[in-house]
Amino acid sequence: MGATGPVVFAPGVISTGMDDAHATFSADGKTLYFIRSTPDFSHWTILISHLGTKGWETPVVAPWSGRWADGDVFLTADQARLYFISNRPVTGDAARPDTEIWTMQRKDKSGDSWEAPQHVAELSGPGDEWFPTLTTSGTVYFGSERPGGQGACDLWRARREGDHFAAPENLGPTVNSADQEIEPYVSPDESFLIFAGKGRPGNLGSYDLYLTYNCAGQWSAPVGLGAGVNSAGWDFGPRISPDGKSFYFTSNRSTFVAQLTTPLGYDELMRRLSSPQNGLRDIYRLDTAELALRSPCAAARNVN
Repeated sequence: MGATGPVVFAPGVISTGMDDAHATFSADGKTLYFIRSTPDFSHWTILISHLGTKGWETPVVAPWSGRWADGDVFLTADQARLYFISNRPVTGDAARPDTEIWTMQRKDKSGDSWEAPQHVAELSGPGDEWFPTLTTSGTVYFGSERPGGQGACDLWRARREGDHFAAPENLGPTVNSADQEIEPYVSPDESFLIFAGKGRPGNLGSYDLYLTYNCAGQWSAPVGLGAGVNSAGWDFGPRISPDGKSFYFTSNRSTFVAQLTTPLGYDELMRRLSSPQNGLRDIYRLDTAELALRSPCAAARNVN
């Protein structure tokens, strides 16, 4: 079978014409966490859907979400712990002006019941934190607007030390730019990183997705993803499925104008306005084989 490019994921159930983003799957691929946002992107709610015999079932609001702006779910490989971001208060009852990283421990290994969310204080910083992703060793990668970086928002990592994380360290100027890098997906073995960046050379839209490899501790020059991934819109929220076969990302690319060949009547107008690819964010899927992930590290060693 030839390359097909990205396709809208689960149209009508998960990608609906509302603002749907940031897919994260359980290890068995049968539970999906994602976020549905207000059109102005000011409030996000975590939803859960399960894969049934007839496909993905109608989502429900996650039991710990629905009041605060919550998003960017990550499940550890053993499925015992879940991370997410939120503007919920650490103390008091008022929403925070920024997002912080939170975590929960699973109560029952065979179920979907979780302990109360706990603030990850050692990762806290002024400004927003985004998109925590953990490696097999427990190192967490995330986006942050904290000072000391290269630009408005940078990618950082913090290594696991016993029951807490060490002080976050910036990934440096090869990965980070003077503009924004916001959402990192790092492979479990830390060999490559896919992230959303803005204002970089060759940028096609607002945010594009870039790939960099870890070559003996040094990140290679990031390159934009091909296979039709990047567009003139927002392309962000990268995740690779636990089985490694599928690449998921979020985009607000629109086909609305491109598909207009005749004047629209009211019913058709309303159908298109309430369908995926209407200009709000949708979740897309692509076979990872189409990403053509080829590390430059061996070539660099041969040159040296």
